[in-house]
Parts: sequence; C-alpha cells; structure tokens
Amino acid sequence: MLTNINEPLLNTRFKKWTLLKDIIFISLGILAAGFGLKGFLLPNGFIDGGVTGISLLLNEITDYPLSILIVVINIPFIVLGYFQINKSFVVKSILAIVGLAIVLVLIDYPIITSDKLLVAVFGGFFLGAGIGLSVRGGGVLDGTEVLAIYLSRKTGLSIGDFVLIFNILIFSTAAYFLSLEVALYSTLTYLSASKTMDFIIEGIEEYIGVTIISHHPEKIRMMIIDELGKGITIYQGKSGFGKSGENQDTINIIYCVITRLEIGKFKNEILKIDPLAFIVMNSVRDLKGGMIKKRQFNN
Repeated sequence: MLTNINEPLLNTRFKKWTLLKDIIFISLGILAAGFGLKGFLLPNGFIDGGVTGISLLLNEITDYPLSILIVVINIPFIVLGYFQINKSFVVKSILAIVGLAIVLVLIDYPIITSDKLLVAVFGGFFLGAGIGLSVRGGGVLDGTEVLAIYLSRKTGLSIGDFVLIFNILIFSTAAYFLSLEVALYSTLTYLSASKTMDFIIEGIEEYIGVTIISHHPEKIRMMIIDELGKGITIYQGKSGFGKSGENQDTINIIYCVITRLEIGKFKNEILKIDPLAFIVMNSVRDLKGGMIKKRQFNN
C-alpha cells in the first residue's frame, strides 16, 4: 500500500523536475542563440542555414527587424509540428521562438569581433549551442527539421537530404543578393552551428552498440557484468561461414551498449579473453531505459 501511495507523488515530482529542466535548457538556448546572432552574425552581415538563415537573409535585404522575421517565418513550421509531433512540442517551441525574439529586442549584446573567420566559427558555435539546448528542452528555435520530417515521410529522401537541399537554396540566394564571400563564410557558420548542435544534443557520451560473437561467451558475459558493471542482452544465432568453413553451430551473441569513452577499455578486456572475438560497433542515436551507466556497487 505504501508503494501505491508514493507512486503518484513520485510521478508528480518527476514531471515537475522534467518541466524545470526543460525550462532551464530552453532559457539557456535562447540566451546563447541571441548572443551568437547579435554578438557575431548580425553586425557582420553573415547568415546561417534553416529558418534562422532565411530570417537573417531577409533582414539584410529588407531591413525588417530580425525579431519579427524569426517569429513570422517559423509560424508555418510550428503549425506543421502540431500535426507531425505533439502539442507539448508546439507550446515549448512557441515559447522558445518568442523568447528569442524578445531577447533580440531587449538585450544589448556586445559586438565581440569583426574578424570574418572568428565571426563565422563562433557565431555558428553559439547559435548551434542555442538551438541544441532548446532541442534538449523539448522545443526548437528553428523549424527547418519539422518540414524535413514531414517531407521525408511523403517521399523516399531522408531528413538530412532535405536539410541539405534547403540550405543549398539559402546559400545560393545569399550569394546572389549579398556576395559569394558572404555565402561562403555563412556556409562555414552553418557547419559550425550544425556540429555544435549535434554535440549538445548527443553529448560527449555518445552511445555505441556492441555486438560480440565469441567461442567464450560466458567468460565475456561475466566480465562485462562483474568488472565493467554493464547490462547485456544475449540472443542465440547460428554460424554461417568463417575461417573454419561453412557450419551451422548454435552460438550465443552478446549485445551491450557503452559510451564512446569506454570503447578502448571494453575492447581490451574482451580481447584478453578471446583474441579472435568478432566485435561489431555501431553508433546509437537515441536510448531510453535499460542499464547504460556503470552500476554503483555497495561495499
């Protein structure tokens, strides 16, 4: 009975903590993106990719306030997100985008540098950090990927393909209306923003899925559980063709998820047990549940 009484309380606390964490991420994202825009890109006439890039380009051509352009141009993408993703995403995205517009109007960020290379790299860095933090908070500051998700479902192309095509059109337009030099530096800005955004979203602990096929599966299983403190999954398979020729022997296949920082130690420990072990590693884009981090054993 005690467990049943505490469960609603724990769920409420978890929801409140999750909401607070999302608000912090989105707030930091707004401040970082605003700094990248007003401290680097806007004073030097550089643009980025996506909806932000369109807003910056129109700001350069028409002199309309960037704060208004960012809100207006994102509206159709947010409406599309309501049907493609969920209501919570739309609410958080609206708050993030409007928050960025307010920050651009109210906060007087200092102009850091006029060096074109520094502007491109660090402007992209702070803008990408802002977008990435907002995504971690459950919303977006740039609705480009919402459109890409929608179009990828309607056609055979991937989300990355659409984002690439979208940005090629933006930078080609920038080359025509601004200059080829600005377009090239803006491409560098986009690359910097994209890599920073990926790093913020995925984090330094990028996850790696490891499949191990060995003649000593039990020893490897015990090593992973007892020494490395990792959870594993074991499933049965059959050999096909290898150094010993064709066979149909039943084997136990071990699957485990580790972080990128643990690859070296993980491989070394496996090869100590079986130097001939067959190890396959793949990047894992997203995870939920399970036991990924090392267990804390009690003494």
